[in-house]
Amino acid sequence: MPLQRIRQECPGQGTDRTHHALRQITLVILLSALGPLAPAVHAQTAQAAKTKSAARGSAPAKAVLAKPAQNRAPAAAAATEPTTAAPAATVPPASAPVVLLPSQPAGPEPVTISIDGLVDTVLQHNPSLEAARRTIDVASAAVISAGAYPNPRLELSGGRNATPTPTSAAGNVSGLGVSQTIENPVLRSARVNTALYAEQASVQSLAQTRNALVGEVRLRAYEYLLRREEAGAAAEALKLLEQTRERIQVRVTTGETGKLDLIRADAEIVNARQREATARLQIAQASIVLNRLAAGKLPANWQLDAVLAEEHELPSLEKLKQLAVRQNPEVRVLEAELQRNQSRFNEARASLLPGVDLRLSQLREPDVRQDIVGVSIQIPLFDQRRGPRAEAIAERERTQVRLEGRRADLIQQLELAWRSVEIARVRVEALSEGAVRSSEAALRVAEAAYRFGERGILEVLDAQRVLRAVRQDLLLARFQLQASLIELDTLSGRYASDK
Repeated sequence: MPLQRIRQECPGQGTDRTHHALRQITLVILLSALGPLAPAVHAQTAQAAKTKSAARGSAPAKAVLAKPAQNRAPAAAAATEPTTAAPAATVPPASAPVVLLPSQPAGPEPVTISIDGLVDTVLQHNPSLEAARRTIDVASAAVISAGAYPNPRLELSGGRNATPTPTSAAGNVSGLGVSQTIENPVLRSARVNTALYAEQASVQSLAQTRNALVGEVRLRAYEYLLRREEAGAAAEALKLLEQTRERIQVRVTTGETGKLDLIRADAEIVNARQREATARLQIAQASIVLNRLAAGKLPANWQLDAVLAEEHELPSLEKLKQLAVRQNPEVRVLEAELQRNQSRFNEARASLLPGVDLRLSQLREPDVRQDIVGVSIQIPLFDQRRGPRAEAIAERERTQVRLEGRRADLIQQLELAWRSVEIARVRVEALSEGAVRSSEAALRVAEAAYRFGERGILEVLDAQRVLRAVRQDLLLARFQLQASLIELDTLSGRYASDK
């Protein structure tokens, strides 16, 4: 083979040139295989290969020309071997891959909003909360209707007595009557109480909607902060990777390491840019969700003035249980429903004697005037209101079961949320005090070992991945802590009132 003949005839120069050709061929194969991962390396590799070929090609060329004629053909064949690296030089140069985001026009200065200000804006414009307020108006109107008295009835009649009798003369006959229903006071009181308890249930439904809405807004706000922290961590990781790549580039230029390390660093940079772009898009998503809750009334360019690692004072578990049983809006809605069903039962029982109709009438004939006073009352002979009473009893028992079950379930939910808070706090303390510091120290050791040539670039990249993962876990643990605290506040009914 040509390479073997060159080694035999030119043991010094041919061997160096052969090694150089093999290195370039191997580099071209690696570049063609890993090109989609790091397109930025092709131009740099081609330029470095051209520089080395120009530096090393002059001396071997003279040596080959000085050989006998029979050695020129193998030498020419060997000289054409490095030309297989030419396709690497034809790759269009490109810089490090960049994830392009849609360009946005410059907007106004960002408006800073606190979490409390965000909650106030949502409460002012949220359509679901506004619909719950209108429900109270409907229930209030029902109370007015239940307390209204029945109207009196006026009866007018007229005619003519055309045939005279011994007791009455012929002529016009007219009648006038007035009737008024006097309700059973027990029935009327039960009906009014039913409407009042329905109004109270509507008020508690509004408190329940407000409690859930404020909890969701605060949770989404901390999700927004989480995405912002993730974007900052991704940008910091990208900057660290770019610094690492610069150091690798220097080592590759000086020949201290191979270009495969540069390819690996470029691949990591591509992933880091993707993570940063994804985190920024997730910030936009969280912002849209918050603006949707505010019915689109948030400023066009706003920022949240808060941090993810905020601390909150947490009362004891027993106090939270007492507050939840007393203030939780779901429990209070069921209590109002239970009282309403009891009033419905009282109303059905009192409807056996709905009231008394009092009637006063006067009949005028040509020579006689009759004044009549009458009273009518409904006798519960056939309809004894058994159906409405049974329905009210069944509904009351069903509501009682729901109330007891909700109270028991609420206690269990509080204990579960309390344990979630403890778990999240332990994770935050362990990650912030131990894991993050250990990962940072491991990264510093790996970088120092790489600078002194004791470790490869894989150890440095692995240490950076571990540090990124630990920081991501710390952010998630802080978000989980805030989410658990919000759940405790929601269960205890902290956001149900305006206070």
